Amino acid sequence: MKIVAAKKILKANDQLAAENRSLFDRAGVFAVNILGSPGCGKTTLIEAMIQAVRARVPTAVIEGDLAGTVDAERLAAQQVPVLQINTEGACHLDANMIAAAVRELPLDGVSLLLIENVGNLVCTAGFNLGEHLRIVLLSVPEGDDKLVKYPTIFQTAEAVIVTKYDLAPHFDFRLERVRDDLRRLGNDGPVFPISAKTGQGLGELLRWFAGRLPDRE
Repeated sequence: MKIVAAKKILKANDQLAAENRSLFDRAGVFAVNILGSPGCGKTTLIEAMIQAVRARVPTAVIEGDLAGTVDAERLAAQQVPVLQINTEGACHLDANMIAAAVRELPLDGVSLLLIENVGNLVCTAGFNLGEHLRIVLLSVPEGDDKLVKYPTIFQTAEAVIVTKYDLAPHFDFRLERVRDDLRRLGNDGPVFPISAKTGQGLGELLRWFAGRLPDRE
C-alpha cells in the first residue's frame, strides 16, 4: 500500500499556483478567487463586479461547479468570456484546473479574471489557485458562527462579504460577532455587509474592489 501525504499534494498545488500567478502577471491579468457556500450569492456578486468595472477593465470568468452550466450561462449573459469547469464531484478548484482552463480561455485583452470557486467552506480553503485577491462570502441565513466553525477559509480572506444583509432582522445574526471573530483569527481585513436585493453596501464594496485593481492606464 502506498500513502501520499496531503502536505505533498498541497505543495505540488502551491507550485502550480505560483506558475499560474506568474502567467497572470506576464499577461497583465488580475485574478480574484471568490469563495463561499452554495447559495451565498457568489454569482450575483460577480455580476455586480462586472457591471462596476466593465467600462475600463476587460473581464473574463472561470466558473467552478460540480456539474451543470447554470451559473456560467447566467454570467455569459453579461457579454464577457466565461469558461465552465465541472469538477465531477471534487469539492474545490485547484491550480491544475485553472492552468488547464486558461489554456482554453485566452487572456489576450483580459485585465481581470474572476474565479467562482465551488460552493464550499472547507476544501476550497487549502488550495491556492494563483490568485492575487481572495474574498469569502458569508450569507446571513448561514449564521454568524461560521468563522468559529470554519476558521481556515476566513483566515486567508482579504475581505469578508456578508451577503443577504436585508434579511438580518429576521435572523439572529450579529455583524459585530463576525468582525470580532475575524480579528481573533488574526485577520484585519474589511467586512462588508451587502444586499444585492436592496443595493445596501454594494457601492462601498465595489469602490474597495475597484481600488484594489492595478492601474492599467
